[in-house]
Amino acid sequence: MEHSATSIAGASAHLPSRRLSTLEVEQRIAASGGGFRPHPGRIERLTGIRWRHVLPDAWQASDLAVAATRRLLADAGAGIREVDLLLFASASQDMVEPATAHIVAAKLGATCPVMDVKNACNSFLNGIQVAEALIATGQHRRVVVCTGEAPSRAVRWRVRDAAQFMESLPGYTMSDGGGAMLLERAGPGSGGRILHRAFTADSSAWDVGTLPAGGSAHPREEDATYFRMDGRRLRAAFEALGTGVLDDALAALGKSWSDFAAVCVHQVSMPYLRVLCGRTGIPLDRTVITLPDHGNLASATLPLQLSRVLRRRSHEEGDLVALVGLAGGVSMGIVAVAL
Repeated sequence: MEHSATSIAGASAHLPSRRLSTLEVEQRIAASGGGFRPHPGRIERLTGIRWRHVLPDAWQASDLAVAATRRLLADAGAGIREVDLLLFASASQDMVEPATAHIVAAKLGATCPVMDVKNACNSFLNGIQVAEALIATGQHRRVVVCTGEAPSRAVRWRVRDAAQFMESLPGYTMSDGGGAMLLERAGPGSGGRILHRAFTADSSAWDVGTLPAGGSAHPREEDATYFRMDGRRLRAAFEALGTGVLDDALAALGKSWSDFAAVCVHQVSMPYLRVLCGRTGIPLDRTVITLPDHGNLASATLPLQLSRVLRRRSHEEGDLVALVGLAGGVSMGIVAVAL
């Protein structure tokens, strides 16, 4: 079994107290004056989502990351000055420049180096990958990876017809939230040891899901500020990507999914989670279900789920946990951890 010099010392999440029900989402679309009125209950039937979180009006993505990081450090009994690298790993950002990590660090009072890591909903998982590599090479000893997702700022409410509704559907599933994780050089007997990590991508499918605004391609177009996605093409892209990266990880570990106490999986809809479990062999009852009551939290999904696993009284030292990420672009990854 492959071993790493890095351990996960803690994970936390912050979910805004304000919640929006799926019925309220449908009512808001109908009342917008755009011309389209979704059938009541349609979004929940398509996705299995009942609720999503909405950040306060005065908050930004950085504030969600700050709240999660403060909770993380309090739980770990650590101070921000003990952290020697901060990574903001998120699909959301406060602005194009500077890196949102600087804004998070300033709000926390951190003085360490910082950087952003960005890969849609796999941003946090890739942040773990970067942190582990930097710790393993001796460049850093204690790293915070944090995220703040604020997709509610990119939802299209004024919808003209059914085609535009389906194109905009991802926005109605998404939820605001923050997450954070503390990684450090593992010592003798350290728990949370990272055992394996693997990633794959098929970038030919980058255009199946986009939020185009803010970059050089669409710097100032209002219509580009909303989520766009072709759900059928996205599913086909993941089917084409296959499950090889997960199968190879299990083979490298010499394990099967039944050996894992929990499998944290990024969740976009309940129907697709069932499809994914069927294709990969992941037992549905080993997954940490967060989608119905919290929506699609983008890159904050995995730290939320892992924080729940760590707080379970039933988990034991040495339990195996997998973090499985899926993201537009498209990409897939896995990090395996021994608690």
